[in-house]
Amino acid sequence: MNRPIRTMSVGCLLLFAALLVNATYVQYWQADDLTSLSKHPDNIRVRDAEFARERGSILVRGRAVAESNPSDDAYAFQRTYPRALQYAHLTGYFTRDNGLGGVEATQNSILSGSDSALFVNRVVDLADNEDPKGGSVSLTIDPQAQRAAYDGLRALGDDVQGSVVALEPSTGKILAMVSNPTFDPNRLATHDFSAAGQYKTRLLEGGGASALNNKAIEGVLPPGSTFKLVTAAAALESGDFDPETRVPGGARLDLPQTSTDLINDGGGSCGGEEITLTRALEVSCNVSFGQVGMDVGADALREQAEKFGFGTRTFDDLDDALTRQAVSRFPEDPDEPQTALSAIGQYDVAATPLQMAMVAAGIANDGTVMRPYLVDETLSPKLETIERTEPEEMPDQPAMDAASARDLRQMMVSVVENGTAGTAAIPGVEVGGKTGTAQSAPDRPPYAWFVSLAPAQTPSVAVAVLVQDAGVERNEISGSGLAAPVARAVMEAVVGR
Repeated sequence: MNRPIRTMSVGCLLLFAALLVNATYVQYWQADDLTSLSKHPDNIRVRDAEFARERGSILVRGRAVAESNPSDDAYAFQRTYPRALQYAHLTGYFTRDNGLGGVEATQNSILSGSDSALFVNRVVDLADNEDPKGGSVSLTIDPQAQRAAYDGLRALGDDVQGSVVALEPSTGKILAMVSNPTFDPNRLATHDFSAAGQYKTRLLEGGGASALNNKAIEGVLPPGSTFKLVTAAAALESGDFDPETRVPGGARLDLPQTSTDLINDGGGSCGGEEITLTRALEVSCNVSFGQVGMDVGADALREQAEKFGFGTRTFDDLDDALTRQAVSRFPEDPDEPQTALSAIGQYDVAATPLQMAMVAAGIANDGTVMRPYLVDETLSPKLETIERTEPEEMPDQPAMDAASARDLRQMMVSVVENGTAGTAAIPGVEVGGKTGTAQSAPDRPPYAWFVSLAPAQTPSVAVAVLVQDAGVERNEISGSGLAAPVARAVMEAVVGR
């Protein structure tokens, strides 16, 4: 063979090898990106092919809360949500023209069957001349707790704005997460695409109050007196305080650098000029915790808050085009009066219900805060485990010493048994809790908060409830009156089994 022919042969061989490499790269390594509906929503062929595919289920304790059923139209399968309103902010929605939300978005590659972990399944389906099937996703949710949270909020009124989060303290598993107002993902998944688009538009018109907003992770609001748990933790960790330490309990606290005094809710005394730290928590004494906050200092309060998760994005299992966990915050450089206000959960302190549930869960778990998660495991189309989420501690743990955490738990029990949180009591179960009523704008009512844990000695659940707007008069709003009964129902659902 002469040299030109040999050179041409080698060149053709290299081109053929490059073609094989490129084809392999495109068909295997780039397949997920190129065929992803979430990444290429305007690719009509990809969109229609994925919409017509048999999608995997989203499961709660083995029962589907999102599933694909055969359809008699061109798209072969209809996505349905059996418990639509109750699980809407968790399942999210799957649509042809209006995007994806919730777990449908974050776990789309598994549910659609396009994930690289399902490559062997796709090859088998191809060999058997079958359409590819999606895998399933199992959530950490306790169905009884989820139902109790949903029913508890709805019992306050159809138009109530609020949310509930329940965590398993030892693992970080989310046992319940409900936000109200809610929406019906079936109306978004319908094959009547015009109706689906109109419904999505109406939902978005609500702006900040849109039913698509998951208040449990997106709503960052003043936590009010529930933040006194963080202040109490910082005080106990300082070594200068214990549950019996005497603190100011009078009617007013003279704040430095200002002529304004800090007063208690109602304007009265908390039981004397000096009371114990436990009694201050029982009656939610602003004067006591304002002074304690100034005593431990802003830096110690901020450090304690950050150990519980403030200032950090801790959760991404529900991130989609519209939803992203908001970051809870403690002010950067408050002066002394601002530190006193921050210590009682006002000034520029703001938290999500998920964050306050993490505070309660950290106290429940002997001071160690676990990273919260919703996706328990992903499964193949044959329900074989692909990946299981392992519990993980948050950075900079423990948030507080185990002995201090046990002391604070017992102080929370006293709040239920002898203080402001009697409405959270469960017969035969030792419950710890903390109420909160946070001031907002002058032209709107306060926010009602409640955080709790149970059973107090070996907690299996920590709960945070926020009632942002229940449509009641200002004097009827309190954490004890509105939020605590909801938390009690969720705790009963978990510990009562």
